[in-house]
Amino acid sequence: MESRVERTDAQVVRDVLDGDRDAYRLLVRRYGDTLHGHALRMTGDSDDAADLVQKALVKGFRKLGSCRDPDRVGAWLFRILANMCKDQVRSRSGRAIRLDRVESALRGDSDPEADTAGAEIRSRLWGALDALTPEQKEAFVLKYVEGRTYEEIAAVMDLSVASLKMRVQRARKALRGLLEEFA
Repeated sequence: MESRVERTDAQVVRDVLDGDRDAYRLLVRRYGDTLHGHALRMTGDSDDAADLVQKALVKGFRKLGSCRDPDRVGAWLFRILANMCKDQVRSRSGRAIRLDRVESALRGDSDPEADTAGAEIRSRLWGALDALTPEQKEAFVLKYVEGRTYEEIAAVMDLSVASLKMRVQRARKALRGLLEEFA
């Protein structure tokens, strides 16, 4: 019986570029949930997140030949999505984030009012996050909501670790100031 060896990202990219369009589905399966989770945390809306992920994956498919490091195609797709999320956050300036959906998604339950005190704190936090610049919000969400390392975030955001740490520090300082205003 032959053992099944999973193809690497680079092999899948090569197959797609060689004309096997269906191979792209493997990348969608590998990275779709992670992309959706990030889009949801950045937008606060499941429908918006799904739309952004779909657009990012279509763009990734169309531009796959421009991916410089096929071994890191997941990070490349993430960067496409992250840029789309930031653009959407910028374009809706002034629109309130739909906190009930974000809170529900973060807790993994369907009743956003189950924990009234926790809901109020999360509401304040997400309202304050929405007031940050898109770049600060992205850095904060990646670090403190998604739990990624500085090295992972720096690679995804195409920043040095030192620059990223400064961005996260500024986001934390801004959040602290915004949250004190609510107290």
